[in-house]
Amino acid sequence: MEHSRPTRNRREFLTDAFNGFGALAFSSMLQAANPLAPKAPHEPAKAKAVILLFMAGGPSHIETFDPKPLLNELSGQKRPAHFGEAKYQFVSKDARLMGTKRTFKKYGQSGIDVSDLFPHQAKIVDDLAIIRSVQADMVVHSAAQYQLMTGRIIPGFPSMGSWAVYGLGSESDSLPAYCVLPDPRGALEAGQPMYGNGFLPAIYQPTVLRPGKTPVLNLNLPSGVDLEDRRKTLKLIRELNEANQGFSDPEYAARIQSYDTAFKMQTEAPKVFDISTESQETLDLYGVGKATTDDMARRCLLARKLVEKGVRFVCVVHGGGPGDQQWDAHADIEENHPRMAAQSDQPVAALIQDLKRRGMLDSTLVVWGGEFGRSPEAEGGKGRDHHNLGFTMWMAGGGIKGGTIIGATDDIGLRAVEEPHHLRDIHTTILHQMGLNQHQLSFLHQGRRERLTELEGQVIKKALA
Repeated sequence: MEHSRPTRNRREFLTDAFNGFGALAFSSMLQAANPLAPKAPHEPAKAKAVILLFMAGGPSHIETFDPKPLLNELSGQKRPAHFGEAKYQFVSKDARLMGTKRTFKKYGQSGIDVSDLFPHQAKIVDDLAIIRSVQADMVVHSAAQYQLMTGRIIPGFPSMGSWAVYGLGSESDSLPAYCVLPDPRGALEAGQPMYGNGFLPAIYQPTVLRPGKTPVLNLNLPSGVDLEDRRKTLKLIRELNEANQGFSDPEYAARIQSYDTAFKMQTEAPKVFDISTESQETLDLYGVGKATTDDMARRCLLARKLVEKGVRFVCVVHGGGPGDQQWDAHADIEENHPRMAAQSDQPVAALIQDLKRRGMLDSTLVVWGGEFGRSPEAEGGKGRDHHNLGFTMWMAGGGIKGGTIIGATDDIGLRAVEEPHHLRDIHTTILHQMGLNQHQLSFLHQGRRERLTELEGQVIKKALA
């Protein structure tokens, strides 16, 4: 008996009916092709994989990589009018500027200023291109997180990870092409849609791993189940699914592919997720086993192992759950930021060091940052509000010129005044390093060619080696 799925709407009927024999031939081609097979980039690529270190909640540029001596001098005063206006969520009109208690020193051959919050990242500063002039459009977490991940301020659009896999496929057939490693403390304001595939076919969706010491459950075959029997069972399931015209429905095709990947993970992936096979020196480098750093250390180490095995895009999230469990320092920045930095600084620096000594940094682009920065004004006396007019992100590896400072904010850290770069420039630069042209990487959605950058993004040329 032949199975078929009825068309769901008029547009789908017209699409199925138009040039029917051609559509049948194309459908046949789709069945034979693996949409996750590696694809050639549009242009010569510097990076073949990306690790995004997402500092959720918005780390303060003023406390980390952008020292502002004048802000300390003006601390307790109203913002001078010549600096202009800014819109905030919670800072009152009577708020006063607040200096920082952090100290900065110059590090590396490049002599770049780094806060005492980051003694480990200070050691790798010559590998970093620090962009001090990043700008975004929103000061609300959810919208800002959507924009960081997808280029848009509302849900429903594909994330940069999904775009990367859509453009380049995967170099691994036994692991997901795009993985998200969430913080165990809980979900973020934008939720999982910010990592998602949006309107791209479901095959390009992320695999969100479990937080904690067991990222993937049931990797081992059940007791008493023979590997060959499992293989035959999955072969039968696949044949039945294909008989049901699975490949004519992208959602169905993605489900078929997920069964195949799950089986390959059972046979090949356990060693990837088992960090006990790493040397004690490597575990110590990341901070595995230390109460403060253990969780972030495990996820940064796993990011390296995934990329090493051909995963195209990995997002490591630091911060989750209630606001003060993120970099969201509304109440007391001197309590929040030292705690969050202590958890992440060593693992982040170790990731760069480990990639570099393994010869992987040149082909792996690492990006660090949050959805926005923090305000120069105090919120409630000791905290800082969300701030989108000028903040800091950094890039390393993947053809990036280390030991570089790009752009600047004004003397109090209010807004980007030299070489401002919107988040779309960050996206364009990521695509460029992967050999993807922002114009050519598009998808026809509801009659419009959509792309990650939407508007014209600019490659941050000063960041390139």
